[in-house]
Amino acid sequence: MAFIFKPLEIPEVVLIAPKVYEDERGYFLETYKASEFEAQGLPGTFVQDNHSYSRPGVLRGLHYQLPPKEQGKLVRCIRGRVWDVAVDIRRGSPWFGKWVAVELSEQNKYLLWVPPGFAHGFVALEESEVLYKVTQEYAPEYDRGIRWDDPQLAIPWPVSNPLLSPRDQKWPSLSEAEIFDYRGEA
Repeated sequence: MAFIFKPLEIPEVVLIAPKVYEDERGYFLETYKASEFEAQGLPGTFVQDNHSYSRPGVLRGLHYQLPPKEQGKLVRCIRGRVWDVAVDIRRGSPWFGKWVAVELSEQNKYLLWVPPGFAHGFVALEESEVLYKVTQEYAPEYDRGIRWDDPQLAIPWPVSNPLLSPRDQKWPSLSEAEIFDYRGEA
């Protein structure tokens, strides 16, 4: 097996540690393998890859897409370090309004599976590049977000004054946002 899959406190969000083959030349790892992901109940098909570069202190999020264009995301930091957050926004879910966070870095090489029904965001702890695969193409008409500093969520971001896009400065709180209804599925 090329990966270790570890469900987090919200079990649908999964931290994935790839097996890294390292020697004096450098290293090699698989970052995705459909058969192993499908065996763990994760998607075997992704339709779009995204790549972002962020300066230290840049916070991106909390983003999601509404049905029928909801996105699952497989997130990986290939340079630098980010603190990555997934928030359950499925009204009626036992974890509604709860969040989990992990550090993704070029050193640990972890991946994070963020399923549909979750808002996603990260803050760059240093100059960083993030790659992520998504299960649905970007659809601007379904694009939504939640305030990064929503007091209801009380996320302890590791930066006090992040750099935000104009769009990310204007998102509503979770209580005011258009969100998902929980269907009892992972």
